Amino acid sequence: VQLQASGGGSVQAGGSLTLSCAAFGRTFSSYFMGWFRQAPGKEREFVVSISWSGGTALYADSVKGRFAISRDNAQNTVYLQMNSLKPEDTAVYYCAANRNSFGRYASCTLDDYVYWGQGTQVTVSS
Repeated sequence: VQLQASGGGSVQAGGSLTLSCAAFGRTFSSYFMGWFRQAPGKEREFVVSISWSGGTALYADSVKGRFAISRDNAQNTVYLQMNSLKPEDTAVYYCAANRNSFGRYASCTLDDYVYWGQGTQVTVSS
């Protein structure tokens, strides 16, 4: 499966952005999806994951209550709604995917993901 992330941009602290990740090439509904981010000089870190059924969502503590993940299997797209953005949210955001037959499986582990998008830059100014 090929992933294409979009929706990044520059906002002021407290603002909102919605990222999208479109999947091509496979049956999207059998893939769990995740978002990771990487700030300059730092390792890539987990942000959020959603099972292919949409029934399970995992969030990093740093984004709980501010970010929300959702998916539209008919549109082969997963969305990340980011609210109350902070300067520390500044990073390149990557969507990722892997296949799992269990509809409620989601993962916060980078190594669980096989397919990666190209990344989209999010910059939050204070």
